[in-house]
Amino acid sequence: MKSSAKSHPIQGLVKYHGLKDEKLRIPFHDSISVATAPTETHTTIEFGDFEDDTASVDGSTMSGAGLERILAVVDEIRTRSGIDRRFRMESRNNFPSNIGLGASASGFAALAVAACDAAPLKMSHEQISVIARRGAGSAARSVTGAFSLWKTGHDDEDSFSHQIASEDFQMGIVVALIPAYKSTDDAHRDVLGSPFFHSRLAYIHGAIAEMKSAIKHRNISRIGEIAEKDSLILHGITMTGTDELILWRPETVKVILEVKRMRSEGILAHFSIDTGATVYVNTDPANVDVVEERIKSLGIGTMRCGVGGAARLTDEHLF
Repeated sequence: MKSSAKSHPIQGLVKYHGLKDEKLRIPFHDSISVATAPTETHTTIEFGDFEDDTASVDGSTMSGAGLERILAVVDEIRTRSGIDRRFRMESRNNFPSNIGLGASASGFAALAVAACDAAPLKMSHEQISVIARRGAGSAARSVTGAFSLWKTGHDDEDSFSHQIASEDFQMGIVVALIPAYKSTDDAHRDVLGSPFFHSRLAYIHGAIAEMKSAIKHRNISRIGEIAEKDSLILHGITMTGTDELILWRPETVKVILEVKRMRSEGILAHFSIDTGATVYVNTDPANVDVVEERIKSLGIGTMRCGVGGAARLTDEHLF
């Protein structure tokens, strides 16, 4: 009863912010993301006659809240499959975690896919996304990958992700790596204190429709425009929430201004920032070289990404 899976993290294009059900991680509104490759999480899980449930991520043993989130996913799978065995889990990322790159999304997506196979449970990616969501909301979209829409729904089974465009549609993504510790859960909890949150709920439906249309027509410039505006709105709410969380760093603003300069010179480039300080710069694949050089000229480390597919099983086991 051992299985392994790999999953890509995601960049929010129309991001989700805030949870109407914190336990089941059901959001207030729909959201759209793009999976980023070659960044990925590789996870192996085995059910057996172990004394305890154990898990490690990048060599660190999980405990406390981290282990509780893993159990939220695995316990649901054990309940649905009827198995009564302990598990051993190991997970590794090929990219830095906790700097706004979506490691929790890819981590819980890979865990859910692997654990469902090991149990075994025969489920579609859409059905698995419901389970992965219990660990991290964005994991729902990492399960389905590429360009995915997470439907908020009205209840547990109705809140799932589905793919709206495959990785056949590629866009260039240059990531400006800006380390800064943050707690995504705190940020989601804080948004209700912002006087602008309800305005976002009114705006979001139009933004989702516009983003779906831009993706359908493979309009990278329009995708970038919408994601950029959505980033500013999201962080405006974060900054005006109860704790006035300012997640950006000086380097974040440097990248934003450089992106605007590039655009004024006719280079297709738009910034996008999830919950953190790291910046995605969305562009045409043909412009990746020049965009990356401009970001590097600021003294900021970069990483190149393209569009990744859905989470998938692998025969490569970590133990």
